[in-house]
Amino acid sequence: MPISREVLDKVALSEEEYDLIVQRLGREPNLVEIGLFGSLWSEHCGYKHSKLLLKLLPHASPRVLVNPGEENAGAVDIGDGLCAVMKMESHNHPSAIEPYQGAATGVGGIVRDIFTMGARPIALLNSLRFGPLSEPRNRYLFSGVVAGIAGYGNCLGIPDVAGEVCFSPTYSANPLVNAMCVGIAERRKLVSSKASGKGNLMMLVGADTGRDGLHGASGLASKAFEDERELRPTVQVGNPFMEKLLLEACLELAQTDYIVALQDLGAAGLTSSAIESASKSGSGIVVDVSKVPRREEGMSPYEVMLSESQERMLAIVKRGCEDNVKAIFDKWDLRSDIIGEVTDDGMARIKEGEEVVAEVPIELLTTPPLYQPKGIKPAWLAALQKFDLSTIPDTGENASSILLRLLASPNIASKEWLYRQYDHQVQINTAVPPGSDAAVLRIKGTKKAIALTADGNGRYCYLDPYTGGIIAVAEAARNLACAGAEPLAITDCLNFGNPERPEVYYQLEQCIRGMAQACQILDIPVISGNVSLYNETRGEPVYPTPVVGMLGLIEDIDHHSTIGFKHEGDLVAMLGGDGKGTDGRGGSEYLELIHDIVVGALSIDLDLEKRVQRCCLEAIRQGIIRSAHDCSDGGLAVTLAESCIAGGIGIKGKWKMAGRLDSELFGEGQSRIVVSLEPARLGELRNLAARHRVPLKELGVAGGDHFLIEDVVDLPLAEVVGAWKSGLEKAMG
Repeated sequence: MPISREVLDKVALSEEEYDLIVQRLGREPNLVEIGLFGSLWSEHCGYKHSKLLLKLLPHASPRVLVNPGEENAGAVDIGDGLCAVMKMESHNHPSAIEPYQGAATGVGGIVRDIFTMGARPIALLNSLRFGPLSEPRNRYLFSGVVAGIAGYGNCLGIPDVAGEVCFSPTYSANPLVNAMCVGIAERRKLVSSKASGKGNLMMLVGADTGRDGLHGASGLASKAFEDERELRPTVQVGNPFMEKLLLEACLELAQTDYIVALQDLGAAGLTSSAIESASKSGSGIVVDVSKVPRREEGMSPYEVMLSESQERMLAIVKRGCEDNVKAIFDKWDLRSDIIGEVTDDGMARIKEGEEVVAEVPIELLTTPPLYQPKGIKPAWLAALQKFDLSTIPDTGENASSILLRLLASPNIASKEWLYRQYDHQVQINTAVPPGSDAAVLRIKGTKKAIALTADGNGRYCYLDPYTGGIIAVAEAARNLACAGAEPLAITDCLNFGNPERPEVYYQLEQCIRGMAQACQILDIPVISGNVSLYNETRGEPVYPTPVVGMLGLIEDIDHHSTIGFKHEGDLVAMLGGDGKGTDGRGGSEYLELIHDIVVGALSIDLDLEKRVQRCCLEAIRQGIIRSAHDCSDGGLAVTLAESCIAGGIGIKGKWKMAGRLDSELFGEGQSRIVVSLEPARLGELRNLAARHRVPLKELGVAGGDHFLIEDVVDLPLAEVVGAWKSGLEKAMG
């Protein structure tokens, strides 16, 4: 075999795939061509193990403007001639190696996906997973990732408004860093990424090309890694100030008619940018690598085509308009060079001067083999699901101390240490900042607002991938409902281990099927996303962790809600709960933190979930309720405590408890929302709940400076606040 095993390993191609390339091409590929195939057939670019499963996710809606995969991000109509553009992607392995640059360039990449479409980025979100903070390396990774996100986003002037961070031993060797960006554009001025029109010019703009990021898509994102020292050169280095110039220049360019397309250079660099753009329109391309500006000497065509140097964009310029386009880039002090042109023969020709160094049909490069192995339910899973929770002693009599421990757990405690490093008020759109169920941002020039959240629970998906996938979607939608928003669209990031292992493929397939079921019942399309596989080290995969980023619309920003109790004497009640006494302890933070086990069954009634969300949303719009908070991690007691903390008001809780105290207080049963309201409006809420067939339970009265629940919990509110506020910083040391 002319291409060595070592070369195939670098580009993450199997020998069988190489043989298929030879068969389809009718000859042996040269080194540059194998680099093209390796990048475009990688898991990161080609979605070999997930594309068939992703077809299960619904994406149709009257508001959806772009089908998934058609463009760099998804777009959804929000009215008034505007649309929201959104996307989520991962930078997991780079962040495990170089946490600051890995996270920073993850932000840079997702932002480019948004402004490439002519949308101004107005919000960043992130979903993060790390190992326990008791380990020095995890503290190093956590602080480095947060600093990288803050450093890049703050320099760009884009607020980081929402997200989540979780800690579990499963992520110690392989943290998850998922970045999401949302932008706003005029619907009629969305920019395409389809390189069309024979003779139109390919203009490369931005940073010079170096050797950083080589094999990032194929080597780093498409296989498990064993030795981070070997992979350090694959991590890109970011320059947010250059990106800010690119952002403004591209948004100015998007207002003209000088271009037919824009495409960022992300994974696989110029290879994916140029070839995928041509593929979308059925065109061909000629690229002359000798015209690509470089910052390193002696770079080969292979290195130029595969470099993932940051802050670069490809503009497909109408022939004759190149001087006008260059003038815009010159104005923003950006270098731009014509490096090729669009053809109509469907071929990708890579030249170095007059020499053709690669010549391959684009269709071959962009149609990798697709795999759908048979997933096998792990043998150990049934025992975890059937674990007899009645054998666990009811520690409810120690509810006060348990509540304080839960509130101080890094998974539940205040994340202010993290988000105070982010500028979440820049652009002055932020109406509800980080710390609530969802962020709310006003849309300037209208009465509208959007609400944003990112949610996922790897522990749930580890115990029950199908139900865990359902809950990921349901909880994100519930958070938006609590903010007063109608869910419109989803972008996701699916983080899993090695899909070639039957147990991992089972997790991937079941999670996607669960998500698809929830999306169909709740009527929320998936419009964009990313799949991150091979998240494992030395054979140990992370928890299956699908993260759901969701956007909702508030037609009138005056009708938004937050989690904090508002007035002394307000009634506190709960919408939802299945009324069947579901235990709710399965997969809970309580079981892991207090009893050091991850076991139990999960359940959710999607029909009830939909009714609870509709009821809450209507109650907010009618002004019946003053606060709403999703009941999730830590259960009902933690939810009540968080509403007390946010409002600076205590509670006198009193309700009929049935069964075990630990289940009642700390079980994480689904489809529950804690609300507060003026006592005089209780009748209206009862009528609304009855109309939606939603259970309504009175829980007590807001007021005072203590946190009281019957004779079970009695704590000064100051102690509750102290545990919650200091938990993360204490864990950080």
